[in-house]
Amino acid sequence: MDIATIVGLVVAIGLMLMAIIQGGPLGIFINIPSALIVGGGTIGVGLVHYPLSDIMGAAAIAKKTLFNKDESPHALIIQLMEFANKARKEGILSLQGMMDSVEDEFLVKAMQMAVDGQEPETLRSMLNTEVEYLQERHEKGQAIFVSLAGYAPAMGMVGTLIGLVQMLMNMSDPDSIGPAMAVALLTTLYGAVLANVFFAPIAGKLANRSASETLIKNLVIEGMQSILSGENPRIMEQKLHAFIAPKLRESTFK
Repeated sequence: MDIATIVGLVVAIGLMLMAIIQGGPLGIFINIPSALIVGGGTIGVGLVHYPLSDIMGAAAIAKKTLFNKDESPHALIIQLMEFANKARKEGILSLQGMMDSVEDEFLVKAMQMAVDGQEPETLRSMLNTEVEYLQERHEKGQAIFVSLAGYAPAMGMVGTLIGLVQMLMNMSDPDSIGPAMAVALLTTLYGAVLANVFFAPIAGKLANRSASETLIKNLVIEGMQSILSGENPRIMEQKLHAFIAPKLRESTFK
């Protein structure tokens, strides 16, 4: 579970609620028609933009902001170096017996390709293709939330304009102007909150997740190609260290 996401939401929502409660009752910020215009309108416009299956899958995609197991690049490099040393001493077929201890399906696939005798460049090409399509899927998920982040404030403005028109139609009743204006502005508030507290941050978090996952897969590709090529483990380690920050680089050779 991503603690940063939870803490961020709690802080953002908590501070807004604190400001609301200090200025008056919470109930005045609750308006069902405004919520329907913004929430329902945003989803409706999203359905115009994307297929139903994509919108339905957006909730599952959003779960990755809360539930995601980040792999350590440093731990992966150590694991790859173990495979390199074993393959150098006992041959590439010795990796067959180590697959059961590997949890990463992408790494298992790369190891199987190496054991099956794929050429290094063929292995890199096939795995790179898989990573490219993975990135496309990730970008599609991010794009959904980026779009929703744009539609929510727009629907909030539409709701505000509707409220203003209704208010102007009742200018003869001064007592109704204040409440009507408040309701009109609530739709703008709802749109801004949905866009800037939920949709845009989710898109940003998904982009970070995608970058981390892509880094891990690129490490696997580089490492397995080096192992399959019979490269010197020290040179292989230097190549893999180029993918991570200097402060995270720790040589396995003492």
